[in-house]
Amino acid sequence: MVSWSFRIILRPVLRCLEDAEINSFIDMKLTNLRALVVRLPVTATVLIAACWWIVATLMTLAPAWQQLELKLLDKLIVTSAPNKTNLPITIVGIDAESIAKLGLQLPWPRDLYAELLEKLTADGAILVAFDVLFAEPSALGQKDDQSFAQAIRKASGVVLVADRIYRETATTSQFQRVDPLPMFLEAGAEIGLGLVPLDPDLVARQVPVSSDSFWRSVVLRLMRDHPELTPNLALEPGQYIRYVGGNRTFQYVSFHEVIDAPSPIPQGFFKDQMVLVGFAGKASATAQSAQADLFHTPFLAGTGGLMPGVELHANLIETSLNRTAIAAVPQGVVALLLALAAIACARAMRNWRPIQSALWSTFIAAAVGALAWESMTRWNLWLPSASVLTLIAMLYISLGGRSYLLEQARRAEITRAFSLYVTPQVVAHMIAHPEQMKLGGERRNITTLFTDLAGFTSVSEAYSPEKVAQLLNRHFTAMTDIVLEHHGTVVTFIGDAIMAFWGAPLDDEAQAHRCVAAAIAMQRGMQAMRSDFAKEGLPPIHMRVGIHSGSAVVGNLGSAKRFDYTAIGDDVNLAARLEGANKRYGTEILVSGQTVERVGAAIRFRPIDRVIVKGKSVAVEVFTPCDDAQLIDWTTQAMALFRTQQWDAASAILEELLLVHPDDTVAALYMQRIAMYRKTPPGEKWDASVELEK
Repeated sequence: MVSWSFRIILRPVLRCLEDAEINSFIDMKLTNLRALVVRLPVTATVLIAACWWIVATLMTLAPAWQQLELKLLDKLIVTSAPNKTNLPITIVGIDAESIAKLGLQLPWPRDLYAELLEKLTADGAILVAFDVLFAEPSALGQKDDQSFAQAIRKASGVVLVADRIYRETATTSQFQRVDPLPMFLEAGAEIGLGLVPLDPDLVARQVPVSSDSFWRSVVLRLMRDHPELTPNLALEPGQYIRYVGGNRTFQYVSFHEVIDAPSPIPQGFFKDQMVLVGFAGKASATAQSAQADLFHTPFLAGTGGLMPGVELHANLIETSLNRTAIAAVPQGVVALLLALAAIACARAMRNWRPIQSALWSTFIAAAVGALAWESMTRWNLWLPSASVLTLIAMLYISLGGRSYLLEQARRAEITRAFSLYVTPQVVAHMIAHPEQMKLGGERRNITTLFTDLAGFTSVSEAYSPEKVAQLLNRHFTAMTDIVLEHHGTVVTFIGDAIMAFWGAPLDDEAQAHRCVAAAIAMQRGMQAMRSDFAKEGLPPIHMRVGIHSGSAVVGNLGSAKRFDYTAIGDDVNLAARLEGANKRYGTEILVSGQTVERVGAAIRFRPIDRVIVKGKSVAVEVFTPCDDAQLIDWTTQAMALFRTQQWDAASAILEELLLVHPDDTVAALYMQRIAMYRKTPPGEKWDASVELEK
């Protein structure tokens, strides 16, 4: 390790490295990061919420989106439908069963309708409305029409449907209204236009609001005899039918059941009933239904069938009498609801967490759904909520994406900042386990490496602090890269020394091998660096390395305001002692026996000595990496003889070794020891170990 005098010489260099460059950079980055963390969650969240509010508001104006909203309205209508009527409405259907029973093809004779009307009137029906167009004279002659007109005169209230058809002539193409025969109107029948507006998707949702609509004529005729009724006749364009249910929700009988003799229908069945007569054929949505009086309704998706026009008119009449027409809330209310939802989401998800934010999103969406349900069922108001639900989903995704990007930015900032102090592995570990960013440590089994530059004091004295700092930076950069390539953790730089270890913060079963391999690569790197320095006219520098494997406490150690990720323990100190012992043996790398055992046969080692470090009483075998098998064999034999005090035999082998390697400092050291022990024998209890002074 560097001496105290060396530390004094290097103090300007260290101050230049730490205070002026690293600390200033770190402080700047962390200040920017704190400002970013404080500012972004508020500003970005508000901007994202505002942008999605604008997008959602504009979406509500698009025709395609309005169709999507109508589909959600269909779901509300179907779900909230009572599937029963609370009004005395009965439908008499002209269906396939009646055609089969009567044995007649359409159009039927008018006297059949006259017979039906007479029986309904006699049974107490208060009103009969025919959703059957009687625009052409009967094919059976005027007498047939007169029989129906006579029945109308005797009835208490009759409403006939009118229609509008498209006609093309040689000179014109236009819609023309088609009314029932005048004789039926003269007999006292009311008239109503049976047209029902269709939305772009061909679904019948809107209430026809013309002054002579079929449903309005029926209600007005009913009010004439029952002035106590208070239906809603002031319906406006854009209001929707409140369907009470799908097909056959209303009381239904077939046409033939009324006129059969004897009739299966009990007497008084139609008393005080509003009876609607019309075609009740069945057709699917895929069938050709252009010629049939069949409509797409909100119930189509569930039932797969079209609704006969007579049942559609029954729903219109019930909607008016019950005052349950559905009105859409103003566009401004939708925009306000979107704004409230955006504010709620921004407030709840400003600190975005996947599960927590999902729960908040679900809660807000459920609140919007409950509001839409209450508005529909309690106040007959349709609150278009598809845009609101989409806004909530988009905010969840957008804020989640922002949180992810912010987290990545934070990780990048932390990595860039802290990588100046610790390795990327430590940074990744701290990011993955932020709860460990506190004082304290854990006992781990690691392999520690210490390096030091030999003779660097003279270099520091000969050059300016700036030049020394440049040399150190080149040395540290090259050595750190090698450590990182071998998956090590560079813990700290102490003067011109490097401390690194393997086995923390990540477990590493190959830690000993990687550490020794890194040391060998570092010494090769030093050879290349010395060559470069020589070309630049700089002095050569040499490095010593000490390695030991053992137990240590690894973690954040220091004060509450400033701590470092490091390792402490006797085994860590031993690695530092071995680094200094290289000077005694003239070696570049000294490795403890514990580490050598873990490396195994992957790397060959030359035995060096058995040493006792300062403060310890147990000797440690030390080795150095070596590729020369003959040198390893000579040294092993000589040491075995030396430890058994066979001085002559040990000397013979060492002399043979020195003939091949005359500059071998280890062999020369043992020759000196043999000469000393020949003069002063060590005694019987001697174990050949050497106590290190440092």
